[in-house]
Amino acid sequence: MTGEERDAAPLAIAVLIPCHNEAGAIGGVVGGFRTALPGATVYVYDNNSSDDTPGVAARAGAVVRRERQQGKGHVVRRMFADVEADVYVLVDGDGTYDASAAPRLVELLLDERLDMVNARRVDGGESTYRRGHRFGNRLLTGIVARLFGRRFDDMLSGYRVFSRRFVKSFPALSTGFETETELTIHALSLAMPVGEFPTRYVERAAGTASKLRTVRDGVRILGTILQLTKEERPLLFFSVGFAGLAALSVTLALPVVIEWLRTGLVPRFPTAILSASIMLLAFLSLASGIILGSVTRARREIRRLQYLSVPWLGDRRQT
Repeated sequence: MTGEERDAAPLAIAVLIPCHNEAGAIGGVVGGFRTALPGATVYVYDNNSSDDTPGVAARAGAVVRRERQQGKGHVVRRMFADVEADVYVLVDGDGTYDASAAPRLVELLLDERLDMVNARRVDGGESTYRRGHRFGNRLLTGIVARLFGRRFDDMLSGYRVFSRRFVKSFPALSTGFETETELTIHALSLAMPVGEFPTRYVERAAGTASKLRTVRDGVRILGTILQLTKEERPLLFFSVGFAGLAALSVTLALPVVIEWLRTGLVPRFPTAILSASIMLLAFLSLASGIILGSVTRARREIRRLQYLSVPWLGDRRQT
């Protein structure tokens, strides 16, 4: 889309900010994005804050709405369902992301006709990340890259720009901080055009605290990756089970076979029966992977068609 076409049909840009107890930072976040994207509508979805987050956001010029189900995933699902726009900017309300980068992220999405642009965090030092977060991010990003393809270097970034086509085709099934993982794998599994752009990442505002719990949420994110691997790559998932069960079966059977070859006798029938049963389970696992792989391919084709049925930036802007 050229600059002239954009001027002829102004884009509806929505800035979506999920919030829980961010009264100390949300005013600056709303102000920053209203300055960076003056034509955008800034939405703050409050998630049961006990402080004055909704009031501060409203006074800063945001449209404030509420989601009662606790968890970032619930808020993202509600925002994506409620808000109608051409371009969506999703950002955390903690003040750690650079609002001034938003125009460049939007421009990259439009110029290259992408469905998602991920803001890769470039921090100022060790103090920016809490202990364990940097390692956990690299580990989980690396796992997803191995399983679904390396197209992102910062899978857990809370700052992204989406096309309408992405937002309205996103299933949004997660409930908490694992929603970033779900967003990433949704794009990778459907082979969407995506991009990544480095942005400044700073420490949280004084007096505010992160809601992310390193171990608890890391385990939940890892569980989400495994669940989505089972759903999106079932042959790979069940092949691992096949390999493990087959290896166990062979390990149990080897002494029995050696004894049979040496003496012609099978004195340990229970071990032989157990080994055969485990091998049977191994092949059942492999067969499940093959069958579910075919089912998943059909499901992916349907999801791909549903995704393509949504206009990239709305009916008025298809060029």
